[in-house]
Amino acid sequence: MSLSRLRYRSRQFWRAMKMPSVEVATSDLSPHLSPVQLTLFRRQQPSEQVHAWFVLQRLVQSGHTDPDLKTAALLHDIGKILYPLAVWERVLIVLVKQLLPRLAGRWGQGTPRGLQRPFVVAAQHADWGADLARQADASPRTVDLIRHHQDPLPIDDPLLIALQAADDAT
Repeated sequence: MSLSRLRYRSRQFWRAMKMPSVEVATSDLSPHLSPVQLTLFRRQQPSEQVHAWFVLQRLVQSGHTDPDLKTAALLHDIGKILYPLAVWERVLIVLVKQLLPRLAGRWGQGTPRGLQRPFVVAAQHADWGADLARQADASPRTVDLIRHHQDPLPIDDPLLIALQAADDAT
């Protein structure tokens, strides 16, 4: 693992440990989310809500104004509400993906049970989230951005590239 990636994962871990008491103000979210989408957003773990807010802020600071992109930023990890992960499960995902990537990939294809559970959530939450966003009347473009936010590069879609970059940097 590169030093910059290690720093990123360390910051992410400590943020998850410290942030549960922080709540993103509804007044900051309501311009970007419908009431139903806001309800979905609030079902995320507090650290995931803050992460999504930071992704949105990074996009706005980079000059992005597309409303579908902003909604996708806030809802990109919404699929994780179906199977919330503990911090130790997130750490396990990172370690196994780094040390045994093929095993992590294989485990991600199963059903979310036992030790496979965190890997399935990591691998499949984008599809689940896209389906939840569609059910919450998100635009087709927002649903598409959520569904593909973890697709490997190269990608020929400027909004998706921006979402991935903001997500990876936050």
